[in-house]
Amino acid sequence: MKITISGLPGSGTTTVAKILAKKLNLKLISAGGIFRELAAKKGMTVVEFGKYAENNPEIDFLIDRMQKEMAEKEDNVVVEGRLSGHMVKNPDLRVWLFADAEIRYARIAKRENKDIAVVRSETKKREKLEKSRYEKFYSINIDDWSIYDLVINSGRFDAEKIAEIIIKALE
Repeated sequence: MKITISGLPGSGTTTVAKILAKKLNLKLISAGGIFRELAAKKGMTVVEFGKYAENNPEIDFLIDRMQKEMAEKEDNVVVEGRLSGHMVKNPDLRVWLFADAEIRYARIAKRENKDIAVVRSETKKREKLEKSRYEKFYSINIDDWSIYDLVINSGRFDAEKIAEIIIKALE
């Protein structure tokens, strides 16, 4: 079984993917984790690395290729990432998580122990850069949710409940 979990920063994709993978005993592949790991290796923040990636398309292609190749080797996997729904071939279920921007900013601020005003500014820049890259490199409109089988408002449900909803949808 292959499940993709996608959404904007702070929508809860990583948390939900971890819970879901554990509950279903599936391997987890996280594009965001790969991106953050590469940013750290370069000594950059996520925003700085996003800007760097804008001028160095090989970064996106590397992350996307790694994610895709890893997912193709697995029969039972949860793949988490902004473009996972687009990159993974024939998943059993494509999920998009969304939440109000202020909820997402607050989650990121808490997670990264940063001031919400800083997070708001950084996240808006990051999302603008990413949206532009996705259009430019893949002709993907990240705001078009039509490819997803299930769209969940993570501002209304906690991560455990979202995992339960996804499991119900799989049944």
